[in-house]
Amino acid sequence: MTARANKLTNRARSSDPGGAPVTPTHPGDVVRVFVKALERLGYHTESLLASAGVRRSDLADPDARIACSATGAIFAAAMKERPLKNFAVRLAAETPMGAFPLVDYLVITSETVGSGLKQLARYLRLTGAPYALCPREDENPIRVLYDSPQNTFTMEFAVTLAVLHLREETEGHLNITSVNFSHSPDDPAEIEQVLGCPVHTNSSWNGFTLPREAWELPLRRRDPVLRSVLEQHAAGIAARIPETDTLALEVRHVLASRIAKGDTEIQSVARALATSTRSLQRRLAGAGLSYQQLLDLTRRDAAGEYLNNPTLSIGEVAYLLGYSEPAAFHRAFKRWNGMTPQSFRDQRRNDRALSEFPAQ
Repeated sequence: MTARANKLTNRARSSDPGGAPVTPTHPGDVVRVFVKALERLGYHTESLLASAGVRRSDLADPDARIACSATGAIFAAAMKERPLKNFAVRLAAETPMGAFPLVDYLVITSETVGSGLKQLARYLRLTGAPYALCPREDENPIRVLYDSPQNTFTMEFAVTLAVLHLREETEGHLNITSVNFSHSPDDPAEIEQVLGCPVHTNSSWNGFTLPREAWELPLRRRDPVLRSVLEQHAAGIAARIPETDTLALEVRHVLASRIAKGDTEIQSVARALATSTRSLQRRLAGAGLSYQQLLDLTRRDAAGEYLNNPTLSIGEVAYLLGYSEPAAFHRAFKRWNGMTPQSFRDQRRNDRALSEFPAQ
């Protein structure tokens, strides 16, 4: 790799963008979790559901799928009824352990915080979550990355949920070094109070860091026998998830960690997935997926994160994403976002300024 590539990679390496493809629906039981949290916060959920065209019976149907737009409409109606700062964080704080029964208990029956987070990363897709989790155990402090940089609500909800639940399962002993968000939440100081740690905003990545001693803390309900039973059940459910969903997530997760290194050839991704290039191509074709499309989607998400880093020029961002010339990146970015990279960067800069100096 050239000296220039090394320099750029070092400046961008803390970002691990990418994440799972956004789906058009949620499982009904996921929406039920949100609705129960809204009830605990004192909202009138019957009117919220009615405004979004969602029936209460849909929430009790284990096979129901509810449009993401309907979920967004519920949240919009709630904020209209009673605006609430750090809405996603407040929802997470009202979501108890066991709200996502199978995955939650796969985590809390693990031996340690670290093994619980690995379980969460492995089985998160069973909840239909629109993001991926990537613990970086080889780093110090250890980073736990959340791959969904353009979904700020999901990032705030997911990070808060994990930190609060793991702290509960260590009987309050979990020490989180910091929480990082690639955006600027409504009130970072309030989130610091909720999570008990510094919150870094407009970062190059989403997630949290913890020292190794916290990673190795034992969980109070560790139970290898029950965990083994739950893992067998989870494996059966995972086997029924459509190949399209799992394969796209796997490929994009690998691509997200390789974009800044310029290592996005399908042969490299196949090796990382312990398969041959031909087998991967066959699986992609069978699932109706295009490797180029998945690469395009991963570049799209990475672009937003790199442009949020003021030390990188737009030309450097194009280079990091694998474009031979900035003009090709400009065309792709405008196709993805309906604006130029410079307009996007200016908009994010204005948003940060408004969050730091709100209008009186």
